Formats: sequence, C-alpha cells, structure tokens
Amino acid sequence: MTKLDVYGIGNALVDKEFEVEDAFFAEAGIQKGFMTLIDETQQEQLLSLLNRRYQMKKRAGGGSAANSLYALSQFGGKAFYTCKVANDESGDFYVAELGTQNIQTNLSAEREDGHTGRCIVMVTPDAERTMLTHLGISQYVATEDLNLPAAATAQYVYIEGYLVTSESARLAGIKLKQHAESSKVKTALTFSDPAMVEYFCDGVNELIGSGVDLLFCNEKEAKIWSGEQDFDAACKKIGSVAKQFAITRGAHGALLFDGSDFIEIAPHKVIAVDTNGAGDMFSGAFMFGLTQGMSFKDAGDLASLASATVVSEFGPRLAPDRHQEILAKFYASRSA
Repeated sequence: MTKLDVYGIGNALVDKEFEVEDAFFAEAGIQKGFMTLIDETQQEQLLSLLNRRYQMKKRAGGGSAANSLYALSQFGGKAFYTCKVANDESGDFYVAELGTQNIQTNLSAEREDGHTGRCIVMVTPDAERTMLTHLGISQYVATEDLNLPAAATAQYVYIEGYLVTSESARLAGIKLKQHAESSKVKTALTFSDPAMVEYFCDGVNELIGSGVDLLFCNEKEAKIWSGEQDFDAACKKIGSVAKQFAITRGAHGALLFDGSDFIEIAPHKVIAVDTNGAGDMFSGAFMFGLTQGMSFKDAGDLASLASATVVSEFGPRLAPDRHQEILAKFYASRSA
C-alpha cells in the first residue's frame, strides 16, 4: 500500500459564499464570526433571502479537513480523506472539487441517497467569515467509513473539531486517533472554529483525550478553550495537551511551538477579502512542509505565505497551479 503523508477525516460540505454588511447579522439574528448549525428549512429560507438581496460570489468544495488536505495534495503531498456525501448534484460537485491529484477518499461511485452538506458563508467588509451549516449526510460519517490500514501508513492523522457536533462522527474521530496511536502514527487536531470550543468543549476534549502530537487553532479559540484571556497563559494550557502546536494570529502572523522552542512566524501583508479557509490553508501547507522534511520555521513560513494568498481572493481553496506558484515563491525567498 502506498504510504500517505496525511490521513484526515471531516465534514464534507459545499460552500456558498455571499458578501454581506454587518447590519444583516443584526437583522437576521446571526452571531458574527462563528459557525452555527441550522436545519435544512432554515438554510433554505436564508438562502432565499440572500439570493434576493445579494449575488452569490462563489460556490466551492469546503469542509475544514477537506480544505487542508486539498491544499496538501496540490502542493504535492499524498493524502486520504474520509467523509460522506450524497448521491446528488452537490455530491457530484464536491467530488469534482476535491480533484484527483494525490488525494484518495473512501467514496465510491455508488453513494447513499440524501442531501450533501452545505455551508452558507457570509463575508463582511472586514473579510471575516460567518457560517451557517446544514450538515446533511456528512453528519453520519462513522467508524465504518474509516480505512484503518491506509491510516496506519500515514505520517499524521488529521482530525477536525467540527466532528464533535455529531455522535457518529465524533466516535469515528476518536477511533481514528486511537488507531493512529497504536500504529505509531502522529496525531494532529484542529479546533476548527470558536463555536466548537465554546459550545462543544466536552466533545473537543474527548477528541484530545490524553493529548495530541500537533494542535492547530487560532488565538480566539486558544483563549476560549483555555479560559485564559492572557495569550501566554493560553499557550501554556495548550502546551499541556499538545506536544507541538501552531496558533494563527491573523495580521500578527502565527506562534509555533516545536516541543522545545517558541517560534514567531511573520505575517504577509495583503488586502484580505475573505478569511474563509485561511486556517485550513495554514494547516494544509504546514503539514505539507513537515511531511516533506521542512523545519517548523520553514513550514510555518510556507503556511503563512499560503494563507495570506488564499485570503486575498474569494473561496476557501486556490486553483491547482497557484500552489506551485506559492512553492516557487517560497523557495526563491530561501535562496535569495
């Protein structure tokens, strides 16, 4: 069996992105900056309102782990992604969006009937993304969807925090982590969204279990999970459950901990138009760097460049050729 760089599991979603004003959230009773779960009827009503008032900017394949693994695969890494999509038009679109370069899935041509998960992404003028998600069939991803022999060949397994909103998905994430640990495969986890650590903290802590090898989060998530408003104190608590971690800080770059030292990663100044997928891109590029033998510092610098690039345009993913442009720019900066 071909060895993998990263084996991941997550909620498979089709993103529909809209540009909105802040006032829209107050009018619609939506909490800005969070991912909120809604039912299908609520989502259809909101889509109807958004389509009347705004024009959809982009439709794209989404899902936290999927975005990260897509980036890793387009950079040249080898990935496997466990997910669940339905036998519908959105499912066909989702599979096509994953691409065929270096990424395998558990999906077959004969998929289950149902509705593929969708995420409404609303982007405000400050580039912050707010998401309302109907998980659809993705919430039923389960342990039987795992390919454990494939996971045992990976350098890392990667688990998204969004799994904690579903019982079967959370149990699948726990099973994958346990299998990785018994197979001497490193474990990586992303908190995914502030809402996960604020409203589903018990589930997140179940995924963490006795600890993880590598944890990804942003500063807001770190502070909510730790209960600390002081960033240094929050980092100390993160370090109690993660051997290594990467905390993104928006325009302030990122802070890494490689197990021994803290490493500051400088930001790249860009005009941000859409932060949807920024953290996912950072994780994907960072894991690509680590699995290809880069140092923490180099992997962090690549991830910073990649995430700055993705926020400068709409959508959570870049076109395939953009990844090679980023790599060329990164290597050129190292040889200058």
